[in-house]
Amino acid sequence: MTEYVFMDGEFVQESNAKISVRTHAFLYGTSIFEGIRAYWNEEEKQIYIFRMREHYERIHRSARIMHMKPAYSVDEMCDLTVELLRKNAPETDTYIRPTIYKSAQAIGPKLTGPDSFLVFTCPLGLYVDITKGLSVCVSSWRRLDDNMIPPRAKVGGAYANTALIITEAINAGYDEALVLSSEGHVSEGSAMNFYLVENGKLVTSPITDNILIGITRDAVKQIAQNEFGLEVVERPIDRTELYIADEAFYCGTGAQVSPITKIDSRPVGDGNVGPITKKIQDLYFEIVKGKVDKYKNWCTPIYDR
Repeated sequence: MTEYVFMDGEFVQESNAKISVRTHAFLYGTSIFEGIRAYWNEEEKQIYIFRMREHYERIHRSARIMHMKPAYSVDEMCDLTVELLRKNAPETDTYIRPTIYKSAQAIGPKLTGPDSFLVFTCPLGLYVDITKGLSVCVSSWRRLDDNMIPPRAKVGGAYANTALIITEAINAGYDEALVLSSEGHVSEGSAMNFYLVENGKLVTSPITDNILIGITRDAVKQIAQNEFGLEVVERPIDRTELYIADEAFYCGTGAQVSPITKIDSRPVGDGNVGPITKKIQDLYFEIVKGKVDKYKNWCTPIYDR
């Protein structure tokens, strides 16, 4: 089946979607993007995009930070994405990747010139193995500061930091990593937010510790508070708190809700997936597939059925 992408104002076959080797974003990493998931509901034969509008609101905020002017409004981006998925007609969990990039064919890193918008989709299963607890390490690399490359903007070039973090972890035999801020506080995973459970409370790093303002992180917070009556605290987390936590997990578009059972070779809690993590994870997967009426407003259906 032909796969389509949206590029330069039109839907084109993916094989025809090309950019020049001189493109500014390719040379200097001057792009911003979002990662969005769409979930296939087999019983309904329907695919739901999870919190699409929030993602496009965030890419517009990233654009403001990066001196970019999006050619499309949030509503228009949402409509284009729905149309693209209908053209590609996936019947599996799908990743959606919108990107705004500096498209001038010019040498020099300054943020000027035209901005282009593209969206592609592809099948995506598990980014990390959520069926078991993950073994992770604290990275020797630090997270970029807000006054370096702002983490609240999803900047393509910033993911060199992520690549160094995850590659180091995998080469050392771990599944993933946690990264510290320049002040030594726990920031997040290589490319996902982080929660720990302490005495029945969820604790997560504050925005000021150079995390991405995560959409899944917000969803987890709402689920924990509204469905399970859990207190959620945003505060700095010291490294040694990781070693005495009762439970820990990642969350994000790619990670979804991913339990952590070992940090720096120390078991988290009793070394098994914790009960709070498990019930949040189970409900999350019901919600994203459009199975929970209370949260249907988070899910955009694609097919008219």
